[in-house]
Amino acid sequence: MWSYTLKRLVQGIITVWFIATATFFAMHSVPGDPLLNDRAMSPEIRANLEAKYGLDQPLFTQYVVYMTNLVRGDLGISFVHENQSVNDIISERFPVSAILGILALFIAAIGGVIWGALTALYRNRLPDYIIMFLVILGISVPSFVVAALSQLFLVNVNELAGRTLLPVAGWGSVLHLLVPALVLGLSTMAYLTRLMRSSMLEITNSDFVRTAKAKGLPPARIFTRHQLRNAILPVVTVLGPQVAIITTGGFVVEIVFAIPGLGRFFVEAVQQLDYTVIMGTTVFYGAFLVVMVILVDLIYGYIDPRIKLEQ
Repeated sequence: MWSYTLKRLVQGIITVWFIATATFFAMHSVPGDPLLNDRAMSPEIRANLEAKYGLDQPLFTQYVVYMTNLVRGDLGISFVHENQSVNDIISERFPVSAILGILALFIAAIGGVIWGALTALYRNRLPDYIIMFLVILGISVPSFVVAALSQLFLVNVNELAGRTLLPVAGWGSVLHLLVPALVLGLSTMAYLTRLMRSSMLEITNSDFVRTAKAKGLPPARIFTRHQLRNAILPVVTVLGPQVAIITTGGFVVEIVFAIPGLGRFFVEAVQQLDYTVIMGTTVFYGAFLVVMVILVDLIYGYIDPRIKLEQ
């Protein structure tokens, strides 16, 4: 177990290094000077920034400076927002995105397991057809379309009620979270529903389920203790990558619902060509994805005793 954990950590470090390297050279391939125009500031500040990041040095020297700062945990200083480091921006904005993402993932996981189990239970019947039709819509329709339609729906509902039942946009209370989290987790819920359905159908025809039925166990116990418990394992496997997918997918949702999260700040950084923020946020999200995948791999071994991670 420890050898497997160490191996996965080494692989994760290599992956993060590759992400950081690819991000560095991709940003430096963009034409232009990051300190031109309104980012030039005074000659003294420009000279200090060039010295800090080695912008007046060859590309390889800049890469060494960048990686050295990255190893120290220094993601740089924003070229647009004065006196604000990328570390401070991430620590301030990411908790907002994390709260929204956790709630969206919770809704997606619970909904995916329930709807997937129901479709398998009522296979080729009306509930199965209705749920799978909604699943296809959830996968096909982009999140920004769903976000805009949900806002329009909220406006109409609030007008009919004569008061604000749910806020249309903004941040500050639990009510502000509900609709954005549902919109953000909708596509993931649809994907997990399809995965859960196929897994449930496969488990239903397995030998141990037939044995349980032959022993005369109650159908409810067979469903919860044997079918549901084993069918949920593939869902757990994809939860790690889905965390990052939900988080990055929140970029659009945060903009539409005016949520002050890291995704919205990242989009603004791209529009303003704030190079340090773009690189720092990309590396942060890449490292976050790697960590979540490793954690899910380790947790998976404890959920299913049949899996021997050390092998």
